[in-house]
Amino acid sequence: MKVLIAGAGRLGTQIAQVLSAAHNDVSLVEHDDGRVAELAGLTRVRLVSGDACDPGVLERAGALGCDLVIATTGRDEDNLVVSLLAKRRCGVPRVAARVNDADNAWLFDQRWGVDVAVPSATPLISLIEEATGATDTVALLRLSKAGVEVIETALTERSRAAGHTLGEIPLPAGTVVATVVRDGRPTVPGPEVRLLPGDELLIVSHEATEQEIHAAFQ
Repeated sequence: MKVLIAGAGRLGTQIAQVLSAAHNDVSLVEHDDGRVAELAGLTRVRLVSGDACDPGVLERAGALGCDLVIATTGRDEDNLVVSLLAKRRCGVPRVAARVNDADNAWLFDQRWGVDVAVPSATPLISLIEEATGATDTVALLRLSKAGVEVIETALTERSRAAGHTLGEIPLPAGTVVATVVRDGRPTVPGPEVRLLPGDELLIVSHEATEQEIHAAFQ
């Protein structure tokens, strides 16, 4: 999934780190050059310096091809402008915006391009689940922090698992396939699901190594 986050404050940065850790393509836009310099060490996150309320900056950051835009600045007026531009000008399918002042919550709706309005007090994980609709993926990240291995593998036409049902794949002990992402959409698979080239699998295990997972599917 391709994600653009407007605002590199604490919240925006945390969201960027979590979503990039889940192998999403993440861009983080921030108008403060000093803050951009502070975050130069972020891995797997593309930093873009500029005002996300500027249509040119949004487009330069890749909004035209995004699946999701999240506006997390500390100013409600900026979050609304970013949302409107993302939805109306850039055609982003899903837009989430942080509501800093509860008195402004009534503004955060489809008229301003907002699909998901999130109060500022909402916990980080809940905000990401609301914004992405990918509850299972976010739960996997929490598992990884608890010491359970989360492994991703992508199938190609040469993969031994391609064309087989999930139930036909011999998995290492203590291993489950939690999510199959097909055409950008995550689903919780049953044993009858037939795996196809292009599928991305998120696998949870407390015993198997990445090499063992690769051997099972590739």
